[in-house]
Amino acid sequence: MVFHSILFEKPEDGPKPDDVPEPDFFGDLNLDQIVSAVTMGWNDYNLKPFFYTELSREEAITYRHEVMQDLDNVAVLGSIKAFAHSMRKMREHLAQAEKLHYRPQKEWWFLESVVVYCETLAAFARDLPRAAPTSKGLRAFHQYLDGYVASERFRLLTQDADHIKQCLSAIRYCVVIKGNAVTVRPYDAEIDYSADVLRIFDKFKQGAVKDHRVELRDWLDMNHVEAHVLDFVAQLYPQAFVELATYCANNASYFDATIRTFDREVQFYLAYRDYIDICKAAGLCFCYPRVSSDSKAVRCDETFDLALAYKLTSEKSGVVRNDFHLDDEERLIVVSGPNNGGKTTFARTFGQLHYLARIGCPVPGRHALLFLYDRLFTHFEREENTNDLRGKLQDDLMRVHHILTHATSRSVIIMNEIFSSTTLTDALFLSRKIIGEILERNALCVCVTFIEEIAHLGEQAVSMVSEIKPGDPASRTFRVRRKPADGRAYAVSVAEHYGLTYDHLKERLGL
Repeated sequence: MVFHSILFEKPEDGPKPDDVPEPDFFGDLNLDQIVSAVTMGWNDYNLKPFFYTELSREEAITYRHEVMQDLDNVAVLGSIKAFAHSMRKMREHLAQAEKLHYRPQKEWWFLESVVVYCETLAAFARDLPRAAPTSKGLRAFHQYLDGYVASERFRLLTQDADHIKQCLSAIRYCVVIKGNAVTVRPYDAEIDYSADVLRIFDKFKQGAVKDHRVELRDWLDMNHVEAHVLDFVAQLYPQAFVELATYCANNASYFDATIRTFDREVQFYLAYRDYIDICKAAGLCFCYPRVSSDSKAVRCDETFDLALAYKLTSEKSGVVRNDFHLDDEERLIVVSGPNNGGKTTFARTFGQLHYLARIGCPVPGRHALLFLYDRLFTHFEREENTNDLRGKLQDDLMRVHHILTHATSRSVIIMNEIFSSTTLTDALFLSRKIIGEILERNALCVCVTFIEEIAHLGEQAVSMVSEIKPGDPASRTFRVRRKPADGRAYAVSVAEHYGLTYDHLKERLGL
């Protein structure tokens, strides 16, 4: 079993450069908020490129699902967390060595990093199989790790490090200070009188006494006096220090490249798990979606906007969950309803689900069946940019033209409040043309609009409506249900825009 990555089943699945750019649609779908929150506190690992890299094969997604499911096993998770913690400690020792100025001290901290490295890998190779991981990725990594730990290279690395550390730890010496003169000489079985002095003075204690001892600060970096003392010790015991210097020079690149890659990549799983655990603790469900590159019949039960849910659960607020499905030849979801009713949140949810599924992560919901798209496009309303000398309608049309130029039958398109800057008649004409083009290409699409006529374009279109509380049109439930549009969404929008709703009129008339 060959191993090269815990994230990418095959080399061609992974990103070529390490500076993968953020996808264009991240801001529209609030995926930028999700990735920023997931990777916060994990800066040492540079995880964002992994979250920007979409997988194109069902098998590559399954590969990640299996690893993530292995981490649901407490024993596997504990073993990997222990490994990651120790590797972080090793890197801290290396960083400390880089900051120090005196060569013997730098070499000591380098030796400490090697010792931690060897102990960590030996323990990980022993503990991981006891946890019994079942994923292809972790089993392949353990096979590699077993071979590495059993290698002659690793055996000598460990053996020599232990030998040198024992030799250095066995050194004893005396420091004689007389005036400004400091003398270092070998230890000659001199008696330590400190215990005797303390015992003599104990008899003079009467009741509680004030402790006049001063804490001795243990600075990691040495001053020039300590450095000279260490130099003198190295002259008294040259063999041990020569072996230390030689060992450090010969093993400057001791960190195995495959182990290093695993240490970084496995943080992708740990970081995402930590992020969604906050939502799970609030009772929200996550599942491993079934992803198909053939079927466009999609479904998700009890799903939600992950970025919004993370914020709400952190504030101890409730989260509204929705269901959706597209069956057989259905390709278009037209979402209508009053303002601030959850329409845009639903559209973002649809996009988030498909993207998170494509990078092999658990998705919000109790059950999910999603499509493995080739490209994802979004068109969300933006403020007019006066610098480009284009009107808002022209800008909308140019952005839509870009989408239609590059979209295929395997694409997912999410459109939110397009053509709101023009008249209803013009918006209806343009929307019919554009949606008709999308349906002709057989792409999956979610369109949030007040133009409910779009939901009647054919059997490929499905109407979903953001609901209000019965008898109280001003109150939103934030639930979006599959049902025919009631024809009131645009009217309510116009009334709200011009201050002609019941509440506005009541306030203006002083009733």
